[in-house]
Amino acid sequence: MVTSYIAIGSNVGERRTFCREAVAFLGETPGVDVIATSSLYETSPVGGPPQRSFVNAVVKIETSLSPRALLDLCKRIEARLGREPGDLRWGPRVADLDVLLFDDVKVNEPDLEIPHPRMTTRAFVLIPLIEIDPEVADPWGMPYRDLVDEAEGDVRLMEPF
Repeated sequence: MVTSYIAIGSNVGERRTFCREAVAFLGETPGVDVIATSSLYETSPVGGPPQRSFVNAVVKIETSLSPRALLDLCKRIEARLGREPGDLRWGPRVADLDVLLFDDVKVNEPDLEIPHPRMTTRAFVLIPLIEIDPEVADPWGMPYRDLVDEAEGDVRLMEPF
């Protein structure tokens, strides 16, 4: 089993419900154990067209899945919650699940990059990530907590998960 972190976001419909259902679907999957879930945060959109604010969270899991199988699982959960494959990049979406970290593994493929390439610049990822694991660091040893002050986006605590 390896430790991985998944970012979850929604800005369409019942945003909190979609985030909670995504975590439940992760936990129902053989080979995935949900270890911790951050609080829910309301966050301003970063990039993309003008749109409603997001609800975001980060989940810490232990998994026997490969990085590719974990990405495929995230895409299946997005579809199960109603996300359409052709949704506008960085546009409104029912569910968005991103693999942030996978132990100290580094992946650089066209559709899968680990660590997630934009996580260090996004407060809506870093703040919930640090909430559940204040000591988490990138594969080179840089603590993510050191990057929060420079990250973009407004983040407001909504409620515990």
